[in-house]
Amino acid sequence: MAEGAWPGERLIASAQGGDLESIAALVSGSHPHVRRFARTLCASPEDAEDAAQEALIILYRKIGTLRASGALASWMFRIVRNECLRRARLRPPHYDDVPDAGTVSAEDEVLQRLEAGRVAAAIAALPADQRNVLIMRDIQGYSGRMVADALGLSVPAMKSRLHRARASVQQALQGALDSVSGEGDD
Repeated sequence: MAEGAWPGERLIASAQGGDLESIAALVSGSHPHVRRFARTLCASPEDAEDAAQEALIILYRKIGTLRASGALASWMFRIVRNECLRRARLRPPHYDDVPDAGTVSAEDEVLQRLEAGRVAAAIAALPADQRNVLIMRDIQGYSGRMVADALGLSVPAMKSRLHRARASVQQALQGALDSVSGEGDD
């Protein structure tokens, strides 16, 4: 397996067939990717580590349910995202999560949270094919070739989806700004 690449089709197929060595190699080969993704999504490093471990356990237990071997990356990202969201809902707020009052004003903190919420909502509203490309390319930082390969797309198709996703997010954010500032009101 090439450095930085997801496990290959043959290994995935063997794991789907129940070969224990292949399953172990698949889990091991997926771990760095799953961990990196969890770190970008979860609220804390501890939650990220727990979410990554949970995702790998699910991979181990349910690899046979994966329909297309080329969909491993997007399947794992969905599992990690859901696990991070679950942990965030269960996690009570802590006072040490809030920056010192001297560093960020309460108003700035609220504005940052609102903006992050708007971006997250705009990304969540994208069609799944565009959302997966955007997350892998812009949030995860994978190369265009890696994203295309992981999702079973040609590079031009991946670029097209990425362009549409970015334009949709930008349009959604601009629309939210316009409605807040009162533009377009008569």
